[in-house]
Amino acid sequence: MKLRTTLAALLATAALSTAAFAECEVTLKSSDTHPDGYPTVAAVQKMGEMLKERSGGRICIEVFHSAQLGEEKDTIEQTKFGVIDMNRVSMGPFNNIIEETKVVSLPFIFRDTSHMHRVMDGPIGEEILAAFEPHGFIGLAYFDGGSRSFYNSKKPITSIADLAGMKVRTMQSDVFVDMMSALGANATPMPFGEVYSALQTGVIDGAENNWPSFESSGHYEVAGYYTLNEHLIVPEVLVMSKVSWDKLTPEDQALVRQAAKDSVPINRELWAAREKVSEEKVRAAGVQIVEEIDKTPFIEAMVPVYEKHANTPKLQDLVTRIQATE
Repeated sequence: MKLRTTLAALLATAALSTAAFAECEVTLKSSDTHPDGYPTVAAVQKMGEMLKERSGGRICIEVFHSAQLGEEKDTIEQTKFGVIDMNRVSMGPFNNIIEETKVVSLPFIFRDTSHMHRVMDGPIGEEILAAFEPHGFIGLAYFDGGSRSFYNSKKPITSIADLAGMKVRTMQSDVFVDMMSALGANATPMPFGEVYSALQTGVIDGAENNWPSFESSGHYEVAGYYTLNEHLIVPEVLVMSKVSWDKLTPEDQALVRQAAKDSVPINRELWAAREKVSEEKVRAAGVQIVEEIDKTPFIEAMVPVYEKHANTPKLQDLVTRIQATE
């Protein structure tokens, strides 16, 4: 009976969704791995509202949250071929596809969130967005992804030595795998949706992510130690399939670009609020937080990671320009 009830609810939801977008001439299908209400999901939904209004009801965005269309690695491929029209993805899974994305995924490349905003809102950010097009994507905007820190189920991490031999999940990116290896941990790449059960069953000892992801995923329930080392401040990126993009008129392309740009401050405001709520919830749950940690040894350990992944004059120039941004 429970299965029948669940199926009935899903069918009813699908019917309502179909009806809501039936009046639109163009409905862009957008994917996100995060749950409904998450700042990235809400920002794209708000972008859809703006786009529908500005197009006179012709263009809509239907957001499929909670990895309904698949995990990020799978949805990237679907987006390239136009099966999915839009996709909000962390920069990490693009690292092995678009080399410029590796630079903004390097550990400690950004001094803080404000520095990241200044870089990504300027010429460097536009340059990286443009790098998506030759690979079948149109880069539209950057969203906040917070500061990523380590968490685990074994012990407080207070130094690099505590990471030695620890099995730590990373995104499916060579940059992040090499980062973990440089810190002495055993990197375990896996999709975000598999992390909870992997922590619960001991397949991995820990992972790394921001406050909202740590909280909304429930990872704090099975990983009771969180260290605020903030090794990564990686922007999220909103992309569109070039296949889908090319079907739009230049006028409608301009509407999409502007709506994406206008969704950025909405995302940042939602992110700041959600980050605060998530941190409060995690602390109230009794997770042991390591507040102060010497980042210098972590930064020094990243030298070989930079040498390997910023290994061309173009990428080295990007690193230099990012670090020189006031």
